[in-house]
Amino acid sequence: MQPVGYTQLISHHGIAAIPPAVTAEVRSVTRKEWIGDTIAVPAKMAPAPEDLLGQVLFAIKHEGINLQVLAQILPKIPEADIRQAFDASPNSQYLRKACYLWEFFAGQTIQRATDHIRQSYIPLFNPEQYITGDGEKNARWRIIFNGLGSLDYCVTVRRTDTLQALLDKSLLEKAAEFTDSLPKDILNRTLAWAYLHETRDSYAIENEAPSEDKASRFVSLLKQAHSSRKLDEEYLVELQNAVISNPFAQAASFRTEQNYLSNGLRGALGVTYVPPGPELSRSLMDQLMALANQPAMEVEPLVLASVVSFGFVFVHPFMDGNGRLSRFLFHQVLCQCGALKNGLVLPVSIVLRQNESDYLSVLQQFSEPSRAYWDVTFFDENQFQFDFKGHDALYRYWDGTACAEFMARATEQAIEQHLKAETLFLTRYDEIFRRIDRAYDVPNADLSRLVMFCLDQNGRVSGHRRKQYRYRVPEEVFDALERAYQKVVVDT
Repeated sequence: MQPVGYTQLISHHGIAAIPPAVTAEVRSVTRKEWIGDTIAVPAKMAPAPEDLLGQVLFAIKHEGINLQVLAQILPKIPEADIRQAFDASPNSQYLRKACYLWEFFAGQTIQRATDHIRQSYIPLFNPEQYITGDGEKNARWRIIFNGLGSLDYCVTVRRTDTLQALLDKSLLEKAAEFTDSLPKDILNRTLAWAYLHETRDSYAIENEAPSEDKASRFVSLLKQAHSSRKLDEEYLVELQNAVISNPFAQAASFRTEQNYLSNGLRGALGVTYVPPGPELSRSLMDQLMALANQPAMEVEPLVLASVVSFGFVFVHPFMDGNGRLSRFLFHQVLCQCGALKNGLVLPVSIVLRQNESDYLSVLQQFSEPSRAYWDVTFFDENQFQFDFKGHDALYRYWDGTACAEFMARATEQAIEQHLKAETLFLTRYDEIFRRIDRAYDVPNADLSRLVMFCLDQNGRVSGHRRKQYRYRVPEEVFDALERAYQKVVVDT
């Protein structure tokens, strides 16, 4: 089986790129067919392996836009070759896309024969295949750049069946309808629970148990997501300082040195991810903040929030606190898009922690293949030399499809399995409490605990609890609690 398109370009032309999710191969077929995630084509459809422009045009036509590869391969094509091809077929939309990108990545102008193109504008990313933005027109090639970001930093999110099915559920709209329907008291208590659990679980993902002071600061941080302040370096430094209690680890700016992630093993083998160098990191953060601050109105907020959150982790602009801040940014983008109302925060970190292996798998889809382009030399404890053998395009253009799918699933679970469950718990708690409080004279603090115990034990007040409270609560209250649970929970 002969690779063709992007896979062929990566493997035969020294391109530093993460293998694409969709590949193309020459197989024993009579026409183009999809076989799993592979596009199978007959030999007659495949350009010659040494035909760079032919391979590029095949890839753009059949596989879509992969800027990570195109940024590196297009400058290898001589201007005369691409000019000659365009002059011969000026109506080809795939050549127009290639020419538009060639001029950007090569930094030159194609001296084409015709001054004006009269064909209709075409989107660079096919909206049927990708989640796209509003679009910016390029009059020279009559191309609409509609990617998520810019040609300096662009995340692609493929419109897979899985992602589209999740987006079609209108999860955020339903969450807003749900919170609108809650009584004020229940809403406030549900929100208090959500803020606290998002805080605790966000720290738990980092294997930390926050002190009351840390938890309080992170809750305050989450509430800031609902403010209208845009992201900039000063604001992100403030946020980093808020989540890091060690004054020696608090940042004054984006990092000026190389950082890395480790699995705890000694030496270079223990280095599992190397983010972009400090200079590139700063450039990428400018682009990422612009994407977060000026969200395209046509972009689904869940998708935008997901790529900003994961993009922040991949850049890793601080020496510490990046994970917690990335989960804050997920909420911040949703709030700036107007997608989270009534002060709502989604307890997605509960889901991330409960599905930690899946969360790590999504992160590793980027971190593991990009790590292969770093030579890491170990000298001594925490002393390494890092040499990047790849290309900036690795970090500038990445596929965020798995990230968006994962966060959409996490959002659904956070709403359906946690927010609604907590609301139901509070509603049942209130009703059982009222029933007992009307019939018996029990101190509120004792009654509150007993109701909680009864709910936690699925309608039973254990012998241990009966003994513990026998001199503080009339004996008949214990049985009354169990009867109230039966009426409120089982019989309704």
